Amino acid sequence: MVCTSSLQPRLFSTFVGDRLTHSKLPLHQLFHDNSRGTDYVPLQLSKTYCSLTDLFFNKRNRNNLQNNKRKRLEPGEVSPRRPVPEHILRPPYVKSKQSPGIASGLEIHDEYGKECMRASGRLAAQVLEYAGTLVKPGLKTDEIDEAVHQMIIDNGAYPSPLGYGGFPKSVCTSVNECICHGIPDSRALEDGDIINIDVTVYLNGYHGDTSATFFCGDVDDNARNLVKVTKECLDRAISKCAPGVEYKKIGKAIHDHADKHKYGVVRQFVGHGVGKVFHADPVVLHYRNNDAGRMVLGQTFTIEPMLAMGSYNPVMWDDNWTVVTADGSLSAQFEHTLLITEDGAEIMTK
Repeated sequence: MVCTSSLQPRLFSTFVGDRLTHSKLPLHQLFHDNSRGTDYVPLQLSKTYCSLTDLFFNKRNRNNLQNNKRKRLEPGEVSPRRPVPEHILRPPYVKSKQSPGIASGLEIHDEYGKECMRASGRLAAQVLEYAGTLVKPGLKTDEIDEAVHQMIIDNGAYPSPLGYGGFPKSVCTSVNECICHGIPDSRALEDGDIINIDVTVYLNGYHGDTSATFFCGDVDDNARNLVKVTKECLDRAISKCAPGVEYKKIGKAIHDHADKHKYGVVRQFVGHGVGKVFHADPVVLHYRNNDAGRMVLGQTFTIEPMLAMGSYNPVMWDDNWTVVTADGSLSAQFEHTLLITEDGAEIMTK
């Protein structure tokens, strides 16, 4: 990871622009490093972070990386944007190619809002489950997008990623070393791949957001363990949630468990509030931190840890969306939308 002197450190949600400065710059202007001709994601530094940390993770997993003969991902052909029927309600950002950033302030739901969030969450979960059943060698990621798009609009909802900051597709498909924001294209899945499918639906004015990592064919034990531990990180983080609990408990739970299994935690992409707005406060860090803030009864937000087998430094492709690990090592992610209740947290995307 490189952060040039011309770029201030920033935090990014898994589908959003600048968090700390609320910049309206296009994403390529936020990320591009002219000195290298490559797009690097700026880094929000923690006090304990340094390049030696990343080298430590690389060294711990060196054998796995050396024994891996998998080809690096390459961009495929992206098909035209799929249409949405006029009668389906669209989120406000669709008409603009600018990323709206993270909205300030928590959204606290009344009973009507909770029911709407449950409905959007259920649909998102059903779409994700269906998409997962399609995963097999030879399937193109664009075919996943086609199926997801059709199921969402058939249920009277809008695919939230479509048109968000100019994103061209209805779902994110992040294969192997892709950390997040993979654009569905003509690449066919191969035996042994892992793929994160990130689904968000906009139903009756509310977003439901979820993702999971799936196996394609015969996946080796190293990749299976990475996926397993990533899901465990999400589950452990959810178990900490309740009214009055500090958000930093989430990052500690994830980071502690990842450390036990010698995986790196991607720091630059965060969970976020979600509801009527796709991305809002709070910002949810997935690594150890000292940020202030406590959970509030009735609020909704996502937790979406991303773990890497080797380097957790992200590099962005020229499409200004696709983010991959710097060394090509595998990455996995899981995500749920949560409602804070008196008893803890209700998973709305289950």
